[in-house]
Amino acid sequence: MLQFSNSLTRLLGELKKLPGVGEKSALRLAFHLLKSPGNIEALAESLKQVAAKVGFCSVCFAITEEDPCWICSGDRDGSTLCVVEEPQDLLALERSRAFKGRYHVLQGTLSPLNGVTPADLRIAELLERLTAEGVKEVLIATNFTVEGEATALYLTKLIKPLNIRVTRLAHGIPIGSDLEYVDAATVQRAVEGRSEL
Repeated sequence: MLQFSNSLTRLLGELKKLPGVGEKSALRLAFHLLKSPGNIEALAESLKQVAAKVGFCSVCFAITEEDPCWICSGDRDGSTLCVVEEPQDLLALERSRAFKGRYHVLQGTLSPLNGVTPADLRIAELLERLTAEGVKEVLIATNFTVEGEATALYLTKLIKPLNIRVTRLAHGIPIGSDLEYVDAATVQRAVEGRSEL
């Protein structure tokens, strides 16, 4: 078994806490950093700066340095609110430039098996926003996973009695794919969600 210094062992342990980083990746990253000490200083400084300056928007719970974030303080359509699981989902929608409204980040999904309940998410804040901001439509953009679908269903049951239109992201066959290679569940949803031309 390989023995490393205490500081390198600690670095490897911290790197392995990152998503998708196992033993080999942690070693590769650590050795890359050790080859150029300037990179270590720059990385350490940027991590300190992020820890000191970046937080969550008090309105939508997206990642921001200024509160409220640029979306909440900007000139966006306040009648439509898009609900996403995580801040990176918001970024994916913004990259598409297809959505012009505002957002609400839940900070996760319902997952009873993992102990995640509605109290652990930003659902209470969402309901407050819906009544206070005069929202007319909520676009639920949770992922198409078991947890994402359960969260979407739960939110729909909470929002519909408020006489607010609830919509869901469309899903189906990706552009550029061959029908013969798409799984049956995806084809079924694409047929069910078909639109008129």
